[in-house]
Amino acid sequence: EFYCNVRTLRAIGECDVAIILLDSILGLENQDQKIIDEAVQRRKGIILAVNKWDLVDKDTHTAKIYTDQLNSKLGNLDYLPITFVSALTKQRIFKLIEQAKEIEAERKKRIPTSELNEFLQEEISKLPPPSTHTGREVKIKYMTQVGEKYPVFLFFTNYPKSVNDNYKRYLEKAIRKRFGYFGVPFTMSFKEK
Repeated sequence: EFYCNVRTLRAIGECDVAIILLDSILGLENQDQKIIDEAVQRRKGIILAVNKWDLVDKDTHTAKIYTDQLNSKLGNLDYLPITFVSALTKQRIFKLIEQAKEIEAERKKRIPTSELNEFLQEEISKLPPPSTHTGREVKIKYMTQVGEKYPVFLFFTNYPKSVNDNYKRYLEKAIRKRFGYFGVPFTMSFKEK
């Protein structure tokens, strides 16, 4: 098990897109969650491949029910694509390769700063950031995308430490809704300006 973990960590470190196999019968196990967390922490593209799908009794809603249950366990990682495969019958194996190429393209995608700031102003007008604990207004002045290997969004604000986690999640979901980044973890950093 130790050597398996070492090989897994090395593979995650060397890849651009990690295809993480889950057993359809066993579901999401603790070890799977650790591997997913490691890939997210290293900002790799991620696809969850649910293997042995040929062994599951299915009807028209099985895949959706399974996906919903898996997403509820993953929490904020609901942007990860889930593909149902069978290594035995080779069902959707080639689809994984196409998905990996799409996710790698998403990782390299660059959004112009002007487009990002137009988006930011729209989102702030819908829901402004909460005030500081002393009642001062938090103003996010602008944002830009940096980072070579994976997307990093840099926000400039007057009180960076006062932007709470809920508002960061709101911005992350809004970025994903507008610009995609399906299967791609990204970093949001807040700097004082």
